[in-house]
Amino acid sequence: MKTEGTTERVLRLLSLLQRRPSWTAAEISAELGVTDRSVRRDVERLRSLGYPVRATAGVGGGYQLGAGARMPPLLLDDQEAMATALSLRLAAGGTVAGAEEAALRALTKLDQMMPPRLRAEVRALHSATGALTGPAAQISAEVLLTLARACREAVRVRFRYAARVGGETNRTVEPVQMITTGQRWYLMAYDVDRDDWRTFRLDRMDEVETTTWRFRLREHPDPAQYVQNAVTAAPYRYVARVRLRASAEEVGVQIPPQVGRVEEDQDGWCLLIAGADDLEWLAVHVARLGYDAQVLEPVALRDAAARLGQGLTALAGR
Repeated sequence: MKTEGTTERVLRLLSLLQRRPSWTAAEISAELGVTDRSVRRDVERLRSLGYPVRATAGVGGGYQLGAGARMPPLLLDDQEAMATALSLRLAAGGTVAGAEEAALRALTKLDQMMPPRLRAEVRALHSATGALTGPAAQISAEVLLTLARACREAVRVRFRYAARVGGETNRTVEPVQMITTGQRWYLMAYDVDRDDWRTFRLDRMDEVETTTWRFRLREHPDPAQYVQNAVTAAPYRYVARVRLRASAEEVGVQIPPQVGRVEEDQDGWCLLIAGADDLEWLAVHVARLGYDAQVLEPVALRDAAARLGQGLTALAGR
């Protein structure tokens, strides 16, 4: 049997229970090197500290760490602590209104408890990285949580929605999944009144509330692809399809998913699909990619590229 202090053993037991959903008494005894009776006593000590440890008797029974009425302390290994700290730093400048302050409070607590070596690694990694992002559209944490529960429990949601062009409308939807582009959050849902799938920007929602109407999930398109198509093509006056002499993987790293969609084509080419209200602006960005390009549609994009080329030639001549 291993000899160690009661506190250290209880912490090791907590770490085991957090590692996987269920443990038998025999497995815990073997891991900790103690008797079944000691395991039972240590379980009671965890319960007295607020950890809801459930026990099931009989063949196949064991111990399981469940959810309680309050949030007890967590044990994190080195990798988990680093990942949590970096995620909290990102959340401190995120898109969920009110989350910045909570993330900073949690990060302060975690930073205080981390060993110096881990704290130094986290700070070094954070100082060596940055992000180039524009102004993000903030949403309330309450809206995010309400919609997340509605997706999980398959209940309809009502809200007022401000359209990109036009006034507000009342919507009743069957939510499927929320998608974030990094700067905005979108909900893919079935619009009951319009009898079709729709995407909704969360920052344009107001008076969001769940109903008591449960629904059976309909067959639906892939949420990420559906939202990507909605934000890269549907809102714009023009939708361009341009072939580029490069692989989709190569071009994809230069095109954010909220800007355009890149698909593999034939013979070493790929297909870029992107929307724009200004074709000359789109021509500039396609040209800046630096690949041989063929405009499939619209024809007006070729005319815009020609005008742009003439202007650049004249500029170079001067």
